[in-house]
Amino acid sequence: MRTGQTHLFIPGPTNIPERVRQAMNVPMQDMRAPDFGELTLGLFDGLKKVLRTESGRVFMFPGSGTGAWEAAITNTLNPGDRVLMARHGQFSTLWVEMAQRLGLDVEVVDVPWGAGAPVKEFARRLGADREGRIKAVFVTHNETATGVTSNVVAVRQALDECFHDALLFVDGVSSIGSIDFRMDEWGVDLAVTGSQKGLMLPAGLGILGVSDKAMAAAETTTMRRAYFEFADMVKMNEGGYFPYTPPTQLFHGLRASLDLIFEEGLDNVIARHRRLAEGVRRGVHGMGLELVAEHPSLYSDTVTAIRVPEGVDARDVLRIAYERYNTSFGSGLAKLNGKVFRIGHLGDLNEGMCLTALSVAEMALAEAGTQVEFGRGPAAAMAWFTGQAESPALRVAAE
Repeated sequence: MRTGQTHLFIPGPTNIPERVRQAMNVPMQDMRAPDFGELTLGLFDGLKKVLRTESGRVFMFPGSGTGAWEAAITNTLNPGDRVLMARHGQFSTLWVEMAQRLGLDVEVVDVPWGAGAPVKEFARRLGADREGRIKAVFVTHNETATGVTSNVVAVRQALDECFHDALLFVDGVSSIGSIDFRMDEWGVDLAVTGSQKGLMLPAGLGILGVSDKAMAAAETTTMRRAYFEFADMVKMNEGGYFPYTPPTQLFHGLRASLDLIFEEGLDNVIARHRRLAEGVRRGVHGMGLELVAEHPSLYSDTVTAIRVPEGVDARDVLRIAYERYNTSFGSGLAKLNGKVFRIGHLGDLNEGMCLTALSVAEMALAEAGTQVEFGRGPAAAMAWFTGQAESPALRVAAE
């Protein structure tokens, strides 16, 4: 019998603040009413602030981040267009598969799972593309499967240094609203995110930021599309309406979520994620475990992917945490299944929640067969959270 709170430490859907949940508890309303735009028009403006774009346009498609992926591709590219992509985790792999299914000529760079986007290889291929055959470069900003954040700025720099005109697509589903992201400053043409991550809502909205350059491309592209047609959305969005039935309750929740973000301050939200993530990472290292990310410069501030010791099945860790301790961790995906479990630390989160995640992880690991010295993980995180991480006394005690 389950008692108390069930803990959710997956990288999405994330915990929903009570204020957001209450905001969604409203009666159904007429989405064609003359005052409907009073709710929706401010949401477009708020999302532009989260994306840090002034000139770009924002679309909200009923769907998910995957739907926004498809909207980005089908509106701005043509069948047979060559695009440059990398596979270094499950979600970058799925993006490649979508591009191939939609008829693009995908030039794929495969790198180890745990590495980031291969900037130098991208730069080499862009520099060799004298005829401009590559029409777009795709970057998975935060690879949720491996806990790796890639350098979008460096990819933009590679494009600029090669004087290359390719569009820059960025999957920011698990980064936007939690990790620093600057659409205009970084020259991002299509930025994809979803409602269920840093925006702290249920799944159901695929959100897309589109640059002027990408909007111009949409005027001449020939890829087949219907539901995801930009032109239909532009025509209706001007007054705050949609070409099909929108998820009105999610809009009310989004209003509350954006208000929370701006009350805290977007820069403060990003700094909080960085601080909490570092505490989790220090806790994991305190347990003697390794991360999937190959280098500290790649560490994600929204999810930590943790390798279990040889002879331990990560699926047992997940099962024990869920069945015995009412806690959900993220599973290892695809080739990492059974080898990795993930702690999601984004959205509505604080220090106590991170300490709970680390404590439950220690118990589940121990019951799954890992040699664990109880308390080392949470203690390392506590030292960081309290500003005593570099204390000589703590170092001596740890030794």
